[in-house]
Amino acid sequence: MPVTLGYNHRPMHPINEFLAVGNAEDAAKPAKFITVVLNVAAENQIESPAGRAYTWIPFKEFAEADPVQLDEAVAWLEQHEKGNRLIVCCRAGMGRSVSVVIAYLCLVKDMPYQEAVTLVSARRPGATPLPNLEASIVFIRALRKKSTGPA
Repeated sequence: MPVTLGYNHRPMHPINEFLAVGNAEDAAKPAKFITVVLNVAAENQIESPAGRAYTWIPFKEFAEADPVQLDEAVAWLEQHEKGNRLIVCCRAGMGRSVSVVIAYLCLVKDMPYQEAVTLVSARRPGATPLPNLEASIVFIRALRKKSTGPA
C-alpha cells in the first residue's frame, strides 16, 4: 500500500536527463533509476534510501535560503553528478527543491538565473522559488570566485 503524507502525490519532475525534483515520497522511495537523493525538507528527515547516496540539508519552508546551506547543497550535488541520476526533494517538490536546482543550474552549469527559472518552471508546474533566491545565488557566486581567485 502506498505511503500517504497528507497531500496528493505527484510523480517526480525531470529537469534534464540527469536531474529531477520531487516531493517527500520521492525522497523516501526514489524511482529505480535515481542513484542520488538530496532531501532539503527541514520537517522530513528520512532514513537513507537503500542503495543510494543520500544526504539531508534542512531548509525551512517558505523562508529565504541560507546562502551557506544553499552552497552546501549545490556543492553536494556537484560532487555526486558524474555518472548519476539525482533528485532533489522537499515536502511538495515545489519550493525548496526547485530553488536548489535553480541554484545548481546557475552556479555549476553557468545558466543565467532567468533561464534556469524558466526551465525549471516549465518542467515543474507550480514551481515557486524561495524569496530572494537570485540575490543568494549572486552572493554565493561572488564567494566562490573570491575563494578560487588569486591569493
